[in-house]
Amino acid sequence: MKMSKMFVQTLREFPSDAEVISHKMLARAGYIKKLTSGVYNYMPLMWRVLKKIETIVREEMDKAGAQELLMPFVQPKELWEESGRWDAYGKELMRLKDRHDRVMCLGPTHEEIITALGRDVLKSYKQLPVNLYQIQSKFRDEVRPRYGLLRGREFIMKDAYSFDTSQEGLDKEYKNMAQAYKKIFDRCGLATKMVQSDSGAIGGSVSHEFMVITDTDAGENDVFYCDDCDYAANSNHAVSNLLPAEVNGEKYFSKTEILDTPNTHSIDELAGFLNIPPTLILKTLVYVVDKKPVLALIRGDRTVEETKLMNAVGGLDIRIATSAEIAELMAEKGFEAVPGFIGPQGMDGVRIIADETVRDMKNFVVGINQTDKHLVGANLEKDIPHIEEFKDIRLVEAGDLCPQCGKPLKVTQGIEVGNIFQLGTKYSAPMKAVYLDENGKTHPYIMGCYGIGISRTAAAAVEAHNDEHGIKWPIAIAPYHVVIVPVNIKDELQMKVANDMYEKLLQAGVEVVLDDRDERAGVKFKDADLIGFPFRVTVGKTINDGLVEYKVRESGEMTTLKPDEAVDELISRILNK
Repeated sequence: MKMSKMFVQTLREFPSDAEVISHKMLARAGYIKKLTSGVYNYMPLMWRVLKKIETIVREEMDKAGAQELLMPFVQPKELWEESGRWDAYGKELMRLKDRHDRVMCLGPTHEEIITALGRDVLKSYKQLPVNLYQIQSKFRDEVRPRYGLLRGREFIMKDAYSFDTSQEGLDKEYKNMAQAYKKIFDRCGLATKMVQSDSGAIGGSVSHEFMVITDTDAGENDVFYCDDCDYAANSNHAVSNLLPAEVNGEKYFSKTEILDTPNTHSIDELAGFLNIPPTLILKTLVYVVDKKPVLALIRGDRTVEETKLMNAVGGLDIRIATSAEIAELMAEKGFEAVPGFIGPQGMDGVRIIADETVRDMKNFVVGINQTDKHLVGANLEKDIPHIEEFKDIRLVEAGDLCPQCGKPLKVTQGIEVGNIFQLGTKYSAPMKAVYLDENGKTHPYIMGCYGIGISRTAAAAVEAHNDEHGIKWPIAIAPYHVVIVPVNIKDELQMKVANDMYEKLLQAGVEVVLDDRDERAGVKFKDADLIGFPFRVTVGKTINDGLVEYKVRESGEMTTLKPDEAVDELISRILNK
């Protein structure tokens, strides 16, 4: 490819709406161009990257025994009603009508479609197991699309679905897909962690995410992990053991009584006023889950993890209650307390979920729904006997102990690039997708679901491989391997050497760009670094001594070689990698 013919426009500045490095770099380097909020044109450079990622995914999925197909992007409402997700999925599902007033949606995922397809085709146990996958654009109507390709509304995804006759078969395929994913991301030049995660809107009993670990602002989730064993989990799924803490307040409170605690609206203010550690305070928080109030009880020094709480309740949507909603709840129960003084007493009819940390608390402090007052020296069975639901709703913190080996957990940021789910019969049972066993009896398929964000993987690669000058693409997914830069296109010797090297590399199968633009050398060098070609060969004045400059983008390594030596080195490093 000649640079003068390439359909690319690099920018001098980062776009004003770009927040994370991948969005900034991809837009400035001419890889993507925004059409509307959360929707982007993939420019030729970007499309080459995406196709390379797709090729790696296809090769590894095919090796793992999966078969590729392509399903419709527009999906009928009826199938989503069969699965029960039409109302449950929320506003992220883009709903529309065709000219005949038939209600449809743009597919954010394809569980319903593949289950219906399996129902029509997979009639017998003899046809199972099978794993089917596709690579396709998806649409999710995000309320706040951001971070460029990391959280857009339209995105490219590989989604696969397995059908088995038993849990054992699903377990085997789940491990098979996990191994395939590790190979895919290794080939893409991405170091990932397989972490336990929440299944979210997809559903299922077991799920894992593949996270690219990053220290950039693009990290979407905290990932808790242990250096001493293989434990790793997303923040909404992580569990831990706690360090010893003071949870019995008998030395502070000789009896159970109501104390005046003026202006102690926060845990720190209350702990300071009573001169006690926060571990002796039972914190009460009001949430709204599926439009209903829920009280969450947790030890004062810990934080509620909202996804865990939502799952404990069995809900689909969660948020912290507003001051007005809390006041309405208090009035309904005959109280006038404001946040900071709320407690579980007198909350009959309101669902109460207590974190496991509450079980061990004794002689503690708790709100009693009276402003500026707390109950001290309280105990569960005597003072709050109606708490019956204890669940893990706690956010894990760095330094907590690993649940597997007991060593301290660490935390880092991660970008999700893939996920795998054990769906079981979540879709096959309600959709009556069944097969006949060897005895002629019907059973629902045991299903799995396996997704990789193709466009997210490209963006995550930029987050992981960049510097202040631009992108550093891994060789396997770079749009082109090499750029040859003649410093002066009017110098006959420079252009002859540059063209000779260009032709030799092309013939060898190396993807190469010749920057034949009539631009200053500095402009060409800046564009080369910004675009992120893994290797740059500069043909300048040193060619009079029979030498060219050879630079490795990733390491910054720079040396001078004879033109043929540079060609041989590039072929060896690129084609033999």
